[in-house]
Amino acid sequence: MSPSANHRAAALAVLCAMSLMIVLDSTIVAVAVPDIQRDLGFSPAGVSWVVNAYLVAFAGLLLLAGRLGDLLGAWRVFLAGLAVFTVASLLCGLAPTAGWLVAGRFVQGAGGALAAAVVIGMIVRLFPEPGAQARAMGIYSFTQAGGAAFGFVAGGILTDGVGWPAIFLINIPIGIAVYLAGRRLLPREIGPGFAAGLDLPGALLITAGLSAGVYAIIASSVLAGALSVLLIAAFLLRQRFARRPLIALRVLSRPWLLIANAAVLLLFATGMGFQFLNALFVQRVMGYDALATGLAFLPTPVVIGAVSLFVAPRATARFGPRPVLLAGLTVLLAGLLLLNRVPVTVSYVSDLLPPLIVMGLGIGVAIPAIIMLAMAGAAPADTGMVSGFTNTAQQAGGALGLSILAVVAANRTAGSAEVTALHDGYIRGFLVAAGFVTAALLITALFLRHLPQTPEPGTAPPAPEPGATARPAPELGAATPPSTEMEAALAPPEPNTVLAPPTPGQPGAAAPPAPGSAVHTATAVDDRQQQPACEASR
Repeated sequence: MSPSANHRAAALAVLCAMSLMIVLDSTIVAVAVPDIQRDLGFSPAGVSWVVNAYLVAFAGLLLLAGRLGDLLGAWRVFLAGLAVFTVASLLCGLAPTAGWLVAGRFVQGAGGALAAAVVIGMIVRLFPEPGAQARAMGIYSFTQAGGAAFGFVAGGILTDGVGWPAIFLINIPIGIAVYLAGRRLLPREIGPGFAAGLDLPGALLITAGLSAGVYAIIASSVLAGALSVLLIAAFLLRQRFARRPLIALRVLSRPWLLIANAAVLLLFATGMGFQFLNALFVQRVMGYDALATGLAFLPTPVVIGAVSLFVAPRATARFGPRPVLLAGLTVLLAGLLLLNRVPVTVSYVSDLLPPLIVMGLGIGVAIPAIIMLAMAGAAPADTGMVSGFTNTAQQAGGALGLSILAVVAANRTAGSAEVTALHDGYIRGFLVAAGFVTAALLITALFLRHLPQTPEPGTAPPAPEPGATARPAPELGAATPPSTEMEAALAPPEPNTVLAPPTPGQPGAAAPPAPGSAVHTATAVDDRQQQPACEASR
């Protein structure tokens, strides 16, 4: 391997290490939630903020993070996100109160958004050659899939052996090492700077709106719900008049985009809500400790990774995304209904394991297909905005779904230590999750019947803003950088073809993976397969 190839491989290791930290942190936290609730005195519904604070910040800041990558250079934004994430991990590990931990998780989400928004684009430009890029994306996908599975086990080991603060403190030495390596190894790009336009008020409005919406669900607050609606309406109004909007209103005016992302929101609400409730179910109803909980979870991400890597791409290429999505949602619904039949006295092998495997099959097939449908028909100039909107729907869906299921379960289990009451509450939450999947099925069957027409490749992108300058190519890559960092991060390479950053004539690509839920694995391992499958369906 040449010195240049060694340098690029080391830079890839830095990017994958940060992505692994994000995935591990989210899955580790899911296993430790019962211990955190007990030690810090969270209410049954309020403990969902341990996960939701991260998701809300991540969802609300993704669009802004991608824009910052364009303006300041991806390496600067990546390192800033890594630094914020590491410092926030220290705050979480030392948290003496519930409020302190929630605040630390919110800051962690902000750091995760800064780093995640630019990682894939940096990989694409580091490896412009077809074979090298294919191998790099394969390594990245394996990191995401393996991290989701390993996180459950690592969370159990750390929580049982050292205590839940260790799941956050372990990030500190890793974060410092990755930061120092990143400063030395990552290619340095120079953006046009803030003069090209930054919609900071828009990012603050959408983040505050999502936070108020989640709080309204948890606290059953009409006032918070009204505030959420007003803030989101203010965000939309801001996007109409902003010089460089985070999401243009012409994009939001497309019925297909809104309908498809409603299905995305419902599916990710199911995945994140299920992960949260199942961790509580396994520990509080079945009596498992944290390590046993992690091992009990393991079959689901393993099945998701195998199905989305080997089965979903071939099925989608042959039948198209819509039939595959319908099949995946049907299987996922069957798994949730099986979960609702679990008795109070649970046998893991006969009662819990079959639903977990069936749900893994459904998620592994459904996630890549729904992401492709959400991106269908996007104009080349709008792929970055559409992809950012879809990823925001993923994170917002996870936060809202988790909140709703936590409240539903808490209404039955609050104040009770009886196994029967706990069982009934969690089962009721699983039934609501099945309702989410049913709604997604109906949306797909009734409203997503025909793929929209993709604009001609010659569609011209919007004119650049006054004062914007072309971004120089990175030091380690020979390819021309994409027009936006989000486009780079959201354009998966095609297998067996020339793998290069997207061009103005390239159709839309899938959104980046959504860290933190079981469904994340399916998105990560299938990124390289989605585009050809979508083309085949058309």
